[in-house]
Amino acid sequence: MNRYTSRVLFFLSAITLLFFYGCGGGGEVDSGVADAEFSYTFDSDKEGWTVDFADLPVDYDQPLYELDYDHSLLPDDLEGGGIYVQGHNRSEDLFMFLKRQVEGLTPKAIYAVSVSIDLATNVPAESLGIGGSPGSSVYVKAGASTIEPDTFESRGYRRMNIDKGNQATSGKSMVVLGDLAHTEVDEIDPKYLIKTVDNSDSPLSVEADDEGRIWLIVGTDSGFEGLTALYYARISYELAVE
Repeated sequence: MNRYTSRVLFFLSAITLLFFYGCGGGGEVDSGVADAEFSYTFDSDKEGWTVDFADLPVDYDQPLYELDYDHSLLPDDLEGGGIYVQGHNRSEDLFMFLKRQVEGLTPKAIYAVSVSIDLATNVPAESLGIGGSPGSSVYVKAGASTIEPDTFESRGYRRMNIDKGNQATSGKSMVVLGDLAHTEVDEIDPKYLIKTVDNSDSPLSVEADDEGRIWLIVGTDSGFEGLTALYYARISYELAVE
């Protein structure tokens, strides 16, 4: 074997090894990322989040339930924008939620999910209401799902297709972060103030789909049988590969 042939063989071997290890030893190429963060502040729009309602009759009466949502400026002296959501809990179990899909994750990876939410609420602590407190009986939940969170009809009611738990109880797809009661809201002159809730002490697990995507979901699960109105001012997710 002459010197020229040896150099050619060496070059071809190097290219083969580079291709082999660059493709993960013949396996699938990891096109996603390991850990990830997603944060939304709603300064100008809803940033891809959509709003929906569950645990109410399919043929609910809109004037009675007063369901509404929109992107708007935060009220009173608060700065920035938010997603406004309201509903009157005539069904004794109203669930108002926001959802959004994210991508760029490692396909089929299991992630530990931690969520932090800034809410604008005007409900004083220890307030009383029909069926429960308008603050401590309106539970703030957050989670994630491989499938899109959606409603389906069951016995005349709109129910969730994921396990969100029920009111104060967490489920497989959502955990309780807190409630709407704010200790600094004045009972006589209740103004909206920011309250931060999170699940840093109890992250939940979710698996990304085949394309490295998951659905994010936040919401309020109410035992208070009156009108609830709040703003989502910030939603932040941290996902860490387990």
